[in-house]
Amino acid sequence: MRVGYVRVSKNDGGQTLAPQRDAMIAAGVESDRIYEDLASGRKDDRPGLNACLKALQPGNTLVVWKLDRLGRDLKHLVKPLEDLRTGNVGLKVLAVAGAQIDTTTSNERLFFGIFAVLAEFERELIVERTQARLAAARARGRKGGHPRKMDRSTLKMAMTALTDTNLNATDVAKRLGITTTLYMYVNGDGSVKAAGQAILDQNSD
Repeated sequence: MRVGYVRVSKNDGGQTLAPQRDAMIAAGVESDRIYEDLASGRKDDRPGLNACLKALQPGNTLVVWKLDRLGRDLKHLVKPLEDLRTGNVGLKVLAVAGAQIDTTTSNERLFFGIFAVLAEFERELIVERTQARLAAARARGRKGGHPRKMDRSTLKMAMTALTDTNLNATDVAKRLGITTTLYMYVNGDGSVKAAGQAILDQNSD
């Protein structure tokens, strides 16, 4: 059985789900098995996607128009794709440059494994770059002037830094020159809280 998921970023009348729904039906997905969201791909709380993933059974195939409908970056794609792999659920992506992705075929099953390797590689690069920035900030000392306010780039640096178990929120906040309590925005493991998500959602797709 095929189950479809469609998403547009903003409910402002400028985008419509119709083209994606039409593509789902053309790919053999029944209209009552299509789940939808009107939300950014960076949001973790997407009720349509959550309901879709819960409805999937082993042997099913999840159909999406583009891979970015599941998430806008590797971080937000890792968990859904891993859930599909461990749940024995296939993935079919309709609009991809060059060719479709269909993990139900033998030649495409390596996609899940390759994706996981790339995601880990990106995470390690981000951690490495963030640690270098933190060290540079500490070397400069940040004496004088106005303290840095929390913004998207600062928050992302803090979230990434906290994935390193050798760092804590107090140390990260000090190095970044943040005066506000970091725990207002992120948890100790680097996952984002509601206040932090509000900042990430500003000007996001």
